[in-house]
Amino acid sequence: MDSRYDSFRAQVQPALASKLEEFRLLGYDSVKEAGLWEFLNKKKWKKVKDEVKLHEIIQDILGIKVSDYISFATIEAYKTADITLKDENEWKELLK
Repeated sequence: MDSRYDSFRAQVQPALASKLEEFRLLGYDSVKEAGLWEFLNKKKWKKVKDEVKLHEIIQDILGIKVSDYISFATIEAYKTADITLKDENEWKELLK
């Protein structure tokens, strides 16, 4: 997924690294830069503005809330999961 924002990625890498460090300090060690970038592209920047400004991109990165990212990552994981249940009993077991 290429977006207009991708041309700024190298410039905003320090802000991404800072946000990843914040996540690590809060116990979310498995979050990667690519995951944050995907979150930004799919959620924050899904409607591209006419003019992209560097300071707004940095503000968006530093403003990411852990809960918003975790919700996004969970939904994305469910979208890609291959869950095949054979019968009603398996569904009931899953929904316990």
